[in-house]
Amino acid sequence: MTTKPKIAIILGTTRPTRFADKPAEWLMNIAKARDDATYEIVDLRDYPMPFFEEAGSPMFVPPQNAVALAWGRKVAEFDGYIFVTAEYNHSMPAVLKNALDYAYAEFGRKPATFVAYGGVGGARAVEQLRLVVAELHMTSLKHTVHIGATEFVGMLMQGKSFADYPYLDDAASMMLDHLAWWTNTLRAGRELAAVEPFDHQAALKAAGA
Repeated sequence: MTTKPKIAIILGTTRPTRFADKPAEWLMNIAKARDDATYEIVDLRDYPMPFFEEAGSPMFVPPQNAVALAWGRKVAEFDGYIFVTAEYNHSMPAVLKNALDYAYAEFGRKPATFVAYGGVGGARAVEQLRLVVAELHMTSLKHTVHIGATEFVGMLMQGKSFADYPYLDDAASMMLDHLAWWTNTLRAGRELAAVEPFDHQAALKAAGA
């Protein structure tokens, strides 16, 4: 490996009044001070995919939608992912689930972690996201950042900023430390196996399925 790994900070909501830009910018500023990876914000607003209605799963058939294909090419560039997510009705935003449904091999054998916000720090959205990324053959990390109601309301309605909650910086640093380890470890494993991205069909064939 001669280059630094690339990590995407994916904004998982597209609502006009979304809060997600604040934690994404805050996290990017922390990440830029590090030298263990390169980071890039990826905004789902730039990939307005229709509701998933492809003929088959991208596990087996590439999407036909041009925006979805561009989305797949973009996420394939990265070695790890941080999903910035709201919690809607105890789950992830529909637009994020839809985006995840439009790709498969591009995510395989790569780590994912989460920055979430909401009533209980977006914890229920994260737990559901863990189920989804596992099916996409990703490794979800224990260490995440949860922005609870106190911090969320403080920043959204009371003029406060992340500087008023320095413990969130500590949580982000811990998360990024672990993400860097997993990103490098899994990238080395993919390169050693000469399988990048994960080829699900080849794995099924090898298993005799």
